[in-house]
Amino acid sequence: MKTGSLFLALLFAGSTLGAQERATIPAQRAESATVTPSQALDSAAAHANQVVAGELHQGAEPAEAGEHHVAGCEHFAAGDYITPHISDSHCIDVPGFPKFWVVHEVVLPKWAPIHIGGLTLDMSPTKHVVFLLLGATIVALVMIFAAAAHTRHVQKGGRRKGFASVIEVLVLYIRNEVALPNLGPHGEGYAPYILTLFFFILTLNLLGLIPFGSTATGNISVTATLALVTFIVVETAGIKANGIGYLNTIFYRNKDLPMVMRVPMFILMTPIELAGKFTKPFALAIRLLANMTAGHIVVLALIGLVFAFKSYYLGAVPILAAVGIMMLELFVSFLQAFIFSLLASVFIGQMREGHH
Repeated sequence: MKTGSLFLALLFAGSTLGAQERATIPAQRAESATVTPSQALDSAAAHANQVVAGELHQGAEPAEAGEHHVAGCEHFAAGDYITPHISDSHCIDVPGFPKFWVVHEVVLPKWAPIHIGGLTLDMSPTKHVVFLLLGATIVALVMIFAAAAHTRHVQKGGRRKGFASVIEVLVLYIRNEVALPNLGPHGEGYAPYILTLFFFILTLNLLGLIPFGSTATGNISVTATLALVTFIVVETAGIKANGIGYLNTIFYRNKDLPMVMRVPMFILMTPIELAGKFTKPFALAIRLLANMTAGHIVVLALIGLVFAFKSYYLGAVPILAAVGIMMLELFVSFLQAFIFSLLASVFIGQMREGHH
């Protein structure tokens, strides 16, 4: 169950759980007053069997929780509402019909792993892979639609309007205000990559805010891959722009220093310069991962308070707080896409300049 769909179920959860608890407590007291030693032993044995059964099912949540678990899907500890929403799995969640707030899990295809020497690669699709493909498809369709609309408006000589004009404004802003000023002279060739980063990351972030969605940018494998591709582009841009002078970005050599200082500074600064090349993509990956994951954890923790309070009145407070955090998450989705694109353009520009 995703964050958006939880809000639909919360309206029914508070009073229902509270009523169940109030009805159960008197019955438990009545039973405890007449229990016999043999009944106590039987009750303890039944409880032990339930515990063992729960462990065998890997902590699957009970059917009353409103979720439908199927074989092949990952299960989590009972009461754990956070981990399933921020982790990857081999299943995707779909709404039920007609009770669309009831979550059903669909198992994704499982392929035979590929063996390369002693390395085993599992190429089976996962939930985040599905949303990566969905995000890429959405970005491609939106850009094709916006380009076609732009061409049509230009040919007619009319004023640009509608959704295509919004996309055009975003494209022009990222290109002219973010990419080109930081890429340096003759850096227009890298502007399409910066634009692709921005819209792709933004789309993935927004997909995690819709009901039954998933935030692929909350997966370290996704953010690390984006950072690795950016690292390759940065270093390639440096080699292309500086030629043999690219080595100066690794081996520190300051011609302004006297000779007696050049060797010690070379020995001291070269490892630092080399480490700096890898800290940049590391910072890109961790920053995006941490910001997208933290917001979801806060929202889910607030929603979990509703089940703890078991009351409409007290449950309204964390729901309002969660809605506020969701609004902030919408802003953070744009902000993190902007920051990733900005830093990528800055790193490319610095490497193309070839100086420190």
